[in-house]
Amino acid sequence: MAKIVCVLYPDPIDGFPPEYARDTIPVLNSYPGGQTLPTPSSLDFRPGDLVGCVSGELGLRKFLEERGHTLVVTSDKEGPDSIFDRELADADVVISQPFWPAYLTAERIARAPKLKLALTAGIGSDHVDLDAAIARDITVAEETYSNSISVAEHAVMQILALVRNYLPSHQWAAQGGWNIADCVSHAYDIEGMDVGVIAAGRIGQAVLRRLAPFDVRLHYTDKRRLSPELEQELGLTFHPDARSLARAVDVVSIHAPLHPETRNLFNEELIGSMRRGSYIVNTARAQIVDRDAVVAALESGQLAGYAGDVWYPQPPAADHPWRTMPYNGMTPHVSGTTLSAQARYAAGTREILEAWLDGKPIRDEYLIVDGGKLAGAGAVAYTASQDAGNS
Repeated sequence: MAKIVCVLYPDPIDGFPPEYARDTIPVLNSYPGGQTLPTPSSLDFRPGDLVGCVSGELGLRKFLEERGHTLVVTSDKEGPDSIFDRELADADVVISQPFWPAYLTAERIARAPKLKLALTAGIGSDHVDLDAAIARDITVAEETYSNSISVAEHAVMQILALVRNYLPSHQWAAQGGWNIADCVSHAYDIEGMDVGVIAAGRIGQAVLRRLAPFDVRLHYTDKRRLSPELEQELGLTFHPDARSLARAVDVVSIHAPLHPETRNLFNEELIGSMRRGSYIVNTARAQIVDRDAVVAALESGQLAGYAGDVWYPQPPAADHPWRTMPYNGMTPHVSGTTLSAQARYAAGTREILEAWLDGKPIRDEYLIVDGGKLAGAGAVAYTASQDAGNS
């Protein structure tokens, strides 16, 4: 029998379950491009319920305990005395989320001799040391596409909020003011701007498609150039690297995974090469940008705004400078954990667990590491020094 340790974010402060704003969520038949949605044998939750928090348990307890497995669910994940660290010693499976990551460092992996599966409930497995997982032959998997469109919608929302100066304008109204000049002195139309996407995978392409009707000039960079047909359809300008793109646009939206090639990509030098008054939206990973360089650029006016929902570490300290820097539109890491997205990634988590527990293959598109090397989606999105064939 297996022991599954599941690290999820805390319950709502007013208690669980919350009162839901809607009774149902839309039913999807497939993801863009035709990939099928998760196909678990059944679900023990109602789609649209809050299952991503501790009491929600991703809807897994009944399923696992009926099979005789042990499920431990906690939000306590930091430090050697945390519940996560105590339970990790004899865990077979660790489930974590990008929004509340249980950082599976090489040191933690070394203290977990039974660990065989690191499962991300959502998309993004950089909180797992992939080199250590490869060396230990630990399978790493995630629910590819489960919340890609959720993140794309969030990114577009934040782009518009920054350019239109929405948040300060709302704050004037909420505080009883009518300060039109104060609001519009930092507000512009996005129409006619140059907007660029760093990495045009599932999320990046979704952002490009959603921005095309705004009559902007669209740019992108990616290791793999898109088809000429898609470039023509969306009017895309391809750039060979991030430096070329950053100099040519007014807005940058970042959608690359975090790996050695992207860590601190947007540093002081690169941000300084952008047009004065540019905007950056980062819903990918916080360490793709230099934290202090962003703060300095906002204070100097080199950047007109910065938004996103990714921080490092997560959750960030109360005095993290991104909480108070000027013209920021930061949110907690929520873009990919809407109630709609939770229904998909919870179902995908169960599908992966069912396959692994039954000794059946996990879907290739869910795999990040398998058989001691990068695999599936991971072979496309990540680099790892232990995996010579994909480094």
